[in-house]
Amino acid sequence: MGRTIQSLERAAAVLRLLAGGERRLGLSDIASAIGLAKATTHGLLRTLQQEGFVEQDPSSGRYQLGAELLRLGNSYLDVHELRARALVWTDDLARASGEAAYLGVLHQRGVLVVHHVFRPDDSRQVLEVGAMQPLHSTALGKVLAAFDPVAHNEALESDFAAITERTVTDPATFEENLELVRSRGWASDVGETWDGVASIAAPILDRRRMPVGAVGITGAVERMRSAPAGQDLDPRLVAAVRDCARSVSRDLGVGRF
Repeated sequence: MGRTIQSLERAAAVLRLLAGGERRLGLSDIASAIGLAKATTHGLLRTLQQEGFVEQDPSSGRYQLGAELLRLGNSYLDVHELRARALVWTDDLARASGEAAYLGVLHQRGVLVVHHVFRPDDSRQVLEVGAMQPLHSTALGKVLAAFDPVAHNEALESDFAAITERTVTDPATFEENLELVRSRGWASDVGETWDGVASIAAPILDRRRMPVGAVGITGAVERMRSAPAGQDLDPRLVAAVRDCARSVSRDLGVGRF
């Protein structure tokens, strides 16, 4: 039998311990349960915390599983499967909205476009599959940051660069915007990434109701706004995006929501 790496075995023991029983455990409890000295256990926990596998409650000092494990736990959902599940629904979204539809996933502190349906008109368009979008300014990025803990952390670690005059560059304001996204279930971007362009996006969930991607539409501001007011985004477009996200999520096994 081949040799094993002791540090990895110990780290795995910590993760298994936190995965069962009490939701949160203190350093002494963990050290006693896995039979290691406190100093050794603290080193393991510090490393796991740096990698996002463990989180420490600031008030109690107790440890629990971290958000990065949620990301790994959903790794069974291949991007290609997500795209396959969304093909028909994004085609319908583009037809219903008259705008370009996009499917995005978290990748390297940004949003990776994995599917793009052209706007259904005769205009010249460029396929954007493989393009990266920022988390802090796009509708797709805001949705991921609002509902995915890993994306949220990565968004807060970004430089909040000003892309246009309307880009939110203050982290506190960004957090307030994410609260609004969570409360209403969708995100918007009106001129924050591209001048004169607006976007609407909603989250896609898997069977465990975990966010695995986002779907949205993008178009000229004047087309995306409602008439006759001309300021708010068209509620019919918002409804179309949310319906698409729900349909893809149901195909992924989330059930009714």
